[in-house]
Amino acid sequence: MLKVYLIAHTPMPEKVVSAAAKMCYSDAGADALLDGMTDEAADRFLHMLSELGHESPIEHASFTFAIEGVSRSLLAQITRHQNEVKFISASLQYSNYAGQADFVVPYEILTASQWVHDFYLKKCRAAMEHYADIGACGISRDAAGYLAPQSLRNVLIISATPYQWKHMIGQRTCRRNTDETRFVLLKIWADLYALDPELFSPELAGPFCQREGCLEKDMSCGCPCEKGALPLALLRQDYPAALEGGGQ
Repeated sequence: MLKVYLIAHTPMPEKVVSAAAKMCYSDAGADALLDGMTDEAADRFLHMLSELGHESPIEHASFTFAIEGVSRSLLAQITRHQNEVKFISASLQYSNYAGQADFVVPYEILTASQWVHDFYLKKCRAAMEHYADIGACGISRDAAGYLAPQSLRNVLIISATPYQWKHMIGQRTCRRNTDETRFVLLKIWADLYALDPELFSPELAGPFCQREGCLEKDMSCGCPCEKGALPLALLRQDYPAALEGGGQ
């Protein structure tokens, strides 16, 4: 089962970001940056930064997520985001998956016939049986790991600034992405929105098609997300079967 946990974050992130912005546009001293910084004032600063395209103050906060049960396929995709983003994951070299492996079921297979679903898991389990067999012959876990399927569930920790979370959410919740990647980033966005609905509103942090419009040009999916739609609404709309089953 896929689980997303927000394990650490900057306290009062919207006010920290707004204080950084205030320093840029006023003569307030360091000891006065939070003076008068009400929720309404912070909201005004955030929208001003968005309108100006001034993103550097948004880098002064951080959010760390632990994600349990994602595939190694997702790991290969999400680690393309390397600017100001930190990753660490469970190691095939040191972790022993023999007899305890679990697998991500792609949404397309999750919603297919029972035969397809069972056949897929049968082949995943067979691969891990070979992993255990070759390990029993004295082969290292690192070498045996080459037999592991891309669907093997993994644990991943990601830390990033709001600027990078907004970029990853905007790009990876686009309907052209793989279902697992969209599902994970929508759940992360849901947690961020629940924590700070101003900083991570659809207008500031949603899919690019919710903001300035689709950036994919000829590669567009032709099915933009509705303006203002929140992450939980998009999850219910696009992945009802995964939500019923607790995840992909």
